[in-house]
Amino acid sequence: MIEVRNLVKYYGTHMAVDHLNFTIKKGQIYGFLGPNGAGKSTTMNIMTGYLGATQGQVFINGHDILSEPYKAKKDIGYLPEQPPLYMDMTVLEYLKFVAALKLIDKSIKSAQLDQVISLVRLGPVKNRLIKNLSKGYRQRVGLAGALIGFPEIIILDEPTVGLDPQQIIEIRQLIRGLAKDHTVILSSHILSEVREVCDHIMIIYQGKLVASDTPENLEQKMQGNETIELLVKGSPEQTGSVIRQLPSILSSQIEDSGEAGCTKALLTVKEQNDIREDIFWTFCKNELPLLRLANTRTTLEDIFLELTSSESSRNNDSTKEDPTDESNL
Repeated sequence: MIEVRNLVKYYGTHMAVDHLNFTIKKGQIYGFLGPNGAGKSTTMNIMTGYLGATQGQVFINGHDILSEPYKAKKDIGYLPEQPPLYMDMTVLEYLKFVAALKLIDKSIKSAQLDQVISLVRLGPVKNRLIKNLSKGYRQRVGLAGALIGFPEIIILDEPTVGLDPQQIIEIRQLIRGLAKDHTVILSSHILSEVREVCDHIMIIYQGKLVASDTPENLEQKMQGNETIELLVKGSPEQTGSVIRQLPSILSSQIEDSGEAGCTKALLTVKEQNDIREDIFWTFCKNELPLLRLANTRTTLEDIFLELTSSESSRNNDSTKEDPTDESNL
């Protein structure tokens, strides 16, 4: 559906997008994940035709967004981080205006507006001025505008930014509902949001695509040696003696737990080797109670931090703030 080829974008001397290549397939929710300034919004603006690229191409269903903008854009619904709403219009007036801009046929416009208003749950406020709505409802209005014409692809830039927890839950539910009939692309720097709603994750850092896969596959690929944390009712000497009886232990660290009569131990175990049951029975046989046995695995947060950590040997100058202060790049 979407193919991005060798995409580059400069702002002056600052490279915001660095030779991006990826493909978006039909029927999934894709998440652009990255820290502020990573290049997520710039990439989305180029994909939707709001910005021109310095180099590279974007194809929407085979149509170049630059040379065939009308054919390409008719398949895209876009919600920017700050929805371009007219505050002195009512919700219905604004959506009629958007429908006119999208050249929706008059014979189906009324029915389509009713369908979009119902889908985004704007019925109770459709005759209210947009300036009098909460931020959550304004996001819904922007989303409704993106849905008019029912494009195949819905692109959402930070759709839950600034919303309260209840509004975030409601917007996430809407996004999941949209995925039944649309391909959805959303950007975020909120890990829990991407993990919650996305089928496929693309991690962008300093304008580069550093990872692209399902959340589950990313976690599996990045999985290294596992760490098991123990809290043992016994002395450090007793705990160390039992640990030496265990197989597959690469290393161990024994320390005071801060709790009287107890010892804390951190065990490094060979990759994908689950020995929790062996640990349990070994300590039981030695009559040392286990008060805690926790297995820690690589999470999306760990992956994100590892892939987006600063590299002292790479582009030291590029990590400095750009003087044009492109904070939303």
